[in-house]
Amino acid sequence: MLQVFERLDHTHDEISDSITLDQDTRKKSRIKSVTDKGANIGIFVERGHPLLVGEILKTECGLLIEVKGKAEDVSTAVANDWLNFSKVCYHLGNRHTTLQIGELWVRFKPDHVLEQLAENYGLSVNSIPAVFEPENGAYGVRSHGHSHAHDS
Repeated sequence: MLQVFERLDHTHDEISDSITLDQDTRKKSRIKSVTDKGANIGIFVERGHPLLVGEILKTECGLLIEVKGKAEDVSTAVANDWLNFSKVCYHLGNRHTTLQIGELWVRFKPDHVLEQLAENYGLSVNSIPAVFEPENGAYGVRSHGHSHAHDS
């Protein structure tokens, strides 16, 4: 079994494999899984620092594994104006809901009450599976040095 204890922000070396994980799995500090090429892997990382999509993991034997996000069931609310978008983000955040925020769109785990809240402010809500990369919160900010483009 491959074992990972080290995380890299970036590398210029060749990536050996990848592992595709949903958001709930990426936030665990101990993960037993299978890479995309079929190798068994154990990941042991610091608590409170979720794995980030695009992050590189280094195995004990030196292989580099890229973390990929798995599309999962999410609700994406899309706004036409910044005022209503801001109000919805405020109310969702006030409920301590895990959110991924883009330009005039906000994504969260499916919840009919939250979907109705967004619709009440004029946002359209869709339930198309997508990679979920929520904000880590004001006290858990950790950047991996580059950004990813996201479609709404």
